[in-house]
Amino acid sequence: MDIAILLYDRMTALDAIGPYEVLGRVPGVELAYVAVEPGVKRTDQGLGLCADTSIDDVPRPDIVLVPGGPGEEDVRTDERVLDWLRTAHETTTWTTSVCTGSLVLGAAGILQGLRATTYWLALETLRTFGAEPTLERVVEQGKVITAAGVSSGIDMGLTLAARLAGDEVAQTIQLGIEYDPQPPFDAGSPAKAPAFAVDFFKDRNRFSLR
Repeated sequence: MDIAILLYDRMTALDAIGPYEVLGRVPGVELAYVAVEPGVKRTDQGLGLCADTSIDDVPRPDIVLVPGGPGEEDVRTDERVLDWLRTAHETTTWTTSVCTGSLVLGAAGILQGLRATTYWLALETLRTFGAEPTLERVVEQGKVITAAGVSSGIDMGLTLAARLAGDEVAQTIQLGIEYDPQPPFDAGSPAKAPAFAVDFFKDRNRFSLR
């Protein structure tokens, strides 16, 4: 089972690393970081992640994962990436995204008529691609799985691990990474966060989704 995780400049690191940490522990899985051109891609916080392989060399992976981040605005207009996604999606077992990576899937025409999720400030943008946006954390529609913002990629990874290898394997992986969230605040969604935090990101969104 080959999994191709797309990298690009100004992506959000955890969008790719979170699922990688989970899925890399599924028996029989081979993971690869891929990009339009191989090499180091700098995340929105400056971390370097290395893509060893070009998307041209992985035309038909079993699973595709597209992370999000500010740089996705350029990616969703890159026809080389969109063509690769369309071709890969024809034969994938699963086509997935985290955060605003779903906007890239949308630009490729993959989410037309499907329920899907993304980073909460990008939900209406998702609608422009013919998707039905929802605030759910992980959404499965056939072989398409979309996850909401950043940290939800871990949840998506565990969901996919269960589909690939069964609930017991997924639960064992969850314990292995000690994924037992107990945040000090209950402010992880716009429905629960205090108004000052919601307003901060809405104001900032005039310039960026982050």
